[in-house]
Amino acid sequence: MDSVQVDAYLRRLGAGRPARPTTDALRELQLLHLRAVPFENLSVHLGEEIVLEEKRLLDKVVGANRGGFCYELNGAFGALLGALGFDVTLLAARVYGEEGRLGIPYDHLALRVRTVDGGDWLADVGFGANSHRPLAIGVRDEQADPAGTFQVVEAAPDAAGVRGGGVAAAEAADLDVVMNGEPQYRLEVRPRVLRDFVAGAWWHSTSPGSHFTRSLVCSRLAEDGGRITLSGRGLTVTAADGTREVRELATDEEVLAVYRERFGIALERVPEVRDFSRAGW
Repeated sequence: MDSVQVDAYLRRLGAGRPARPTTDALRELQLLHLRAVPFENLSVHLGEEIVLEEKRLLDKVVGANRGGFCYELNGAFGALLGALGFDVTLLAARVYGEEGRLGIPYDHLALRVRTVDGGDWLADVGFGANSHRPLAIGVRDEQADPAGTFQVVEAAPDAAGVRGGGVAAAEAADLDVVMNGEPQYRLEVRPRVLRDFVAGAWWHSTSPGSHFTRSLVCSRLAEDGGRITLSGRGLTVTAADGTREVRELATDEEVLAVYRERFGIALERVPEVRDFSRAGW
């Protein structure tokens, strides 16, 4: 990522260029990213190809003023942080689903970010309603955040009896990210590269077993700490205190206006959920 691309990305976030890659700078960038760049799966239902390459991610998130799901959002954010001097490592995770079952390998992409003032953080702008601030990856105590109470804890063995890493050192163990007492995803600490996630992104964008192929979502953090979410034609505005206002949008014009005015996304047509049941799975 060159200097021009960095400046364009920062303008998208409404952020200035940090003087140094510090913890405070990381916190501000994550918060601004969550507010400015929506978590959305519109490409899946618009028939747009999802390509996990830095240039294509920047073309989408910065050039086209779009969002994406975890691979795209954290992939792009990781590239920005790296260009700003942060020490960034891509990590793979498996998301907890119904009855505590773990999802597929490379189910989720998150970032480990080290700062020049000694911080070692889990940064994540691609998990929907998640922490507003980076989480201290080496701290096992509860961590307070505007979104709730989080913990990063050493994971117990999974259903196959695997603890993760296969090495006795604690550094090698998988980590569970827990929000308000509920595990969200299981994080591997082994470094990955962006192309490692291609199979996971393909599965989530084509398989009828993926929740991304079964529904539409576009969501971002609101400036007051609440959340704005458009799911199909249903608009939900959640205040910081948890109260919700829900309404159904009656016309295509209303839907397109919400995408444009609430998320900054200009679409030519309203996305509709595609039928992936005949996709060959």
